[in-house]
Amino acid sequence: MNAYIFPGQGAQFVGMGLDLYEKYPLAQELFEKANDILGFRITDIMFEGTPEDLKQTKVTQPAIYLHSVIMSKVMGDAFKPDMVAGHSLGEFSALVANGTLTFEDGLKLVSQRAMAMQEACEMQSSTMAAVLGLEDAVVEKICEETEGVVVAANYNCPGQLVISGDVEAITIACEKMKEAGARRALLLPVGGAFHSPLMEPAREKLASAIENTTFSEPTCPIYQNVPTTAVQNAEEIKKNLISQLTAPVKWTQSVQNMVADGAILFTEVGPGKVLQGLVKKIHRESETTSAVLS
Repeated sequence: MNAYIFPGQGAQFVGMGLDLYEKYPLAQELFEKANDILGFRITDIMFEGTPEDLKQTKVTQPAIYLHSVIMSKVMGDAFKPDMVAGHSLGEFSALVANGTLTFEDGLKLVSQRAMAMQEACEMQSSTMAAVLGLEDAVVEKICEETEGVVVAANYNCPGQLVISGDVEAITIACEKMKEAGARRALLLPVGGAFHSPLMEPAREKLASAIENTTFSEPTCPIYQNVPTTAVQNAEEIKKNLISQLTAPVKWTQSVQNMVADGAILFTEVGPGKVLQGLVKKIHRESETTSAVLS
């Protein structure tokens, strides 16, 4: 079975999507539609902005969404997923890919999500850190024992977990991780504590936007970050998407469940190859590739 996977924040690069815009009339049409919906020319920033411009959450999230979704649209009949999944933000791209959301509604939600997250970040000094070389259970235990807000946020692959919370708690937890034998525990250059309780104000804002958006029954299952198992019910998808902002991204478990359900080939759609690397670390026998356009 073919699994299509969609990357999240961090995969962006200057020049992303320019080849699509120049080669495919459909891509050009969708990019211009996106400029109108967003109220600014995101294409200018994507194609020729600075890395700093592109790193702003309000730009990064729609940019990655657009690259992934437009690529899947341009693939036309060659795009035949049996199942889909997305890492954090990538879940919105996956939901357009399997027909749950329209291109326009997906973009509006991603833009609102980015703005809400940016505002939540500005309310409190917070951050994230990558922890390498420790068992999940050890990381979770240290998080529980550390004062302040600090939680496991991204289960990327075995031995690679990201923690999220307030700056002081994360700093203390990183020292404890190293003492417990972590190969590395380093702060990440992010704007705030994504996938932690500190995103609650953003979750509340996004919840009303999601509730007021039409979700159709999907054409194939999505393995969402929160339950990690196959979901095909539109109302259930909504509920999981609302929970996602304050809950951990369980990528390891999602990929394991996709493999158990018959996924053999994982195709990454969008910028970069990060997810392919993670899939290989989770299940070495799986085939991985990047989406290719004819």
